[in-house]
Amino acid sequence: QLVESGGGSVQAGGSLTLSCAASGNTVSMGWFRQAPGREREGVAIIYPDRQTTYADSVKGRFTISKNSTGNTSYPKTLYFQMNNLKPEDTAMYYCAAEPRRRPLSSGGSDFRFWGQGTQVTVSS
Repeated sequence: QLVESGGGSVQAGGSLTLSCAASGNTVSMGWFRQAPGREREGVAIIYPDRQTTYADSVKGRFTISKNSTGNTSYPKTLYFQMNNLKPEDTAMYYCAAEPRRRPLSSGGSDFRFWGQGTQVTVSS
């Protein structure tokens, strides 16, 4: 089960933090986003060894982290610190988890567990 919080509206250059409370077995945990009229895209992913992958568009601006130990079965919280937000970051953001190691490039197609989504709106 994934329960998201955070999101909202900010001006360009501002910051937001998203959180996702997760239970169950999670190996790959990530943030995905979908803007109106666009396909869902992977933004960032983190693994139990804390290896991370980011989309090129957010590198250096966004940071994914989690508060868990290496045990993939323990409840954990996934965080997403978004700095220097741009209007093109406007989208619905989703937390997702998968009990297998999956790449960000999959776009989330092979992630089975999803949060309800939280809207991020960045105005210019």
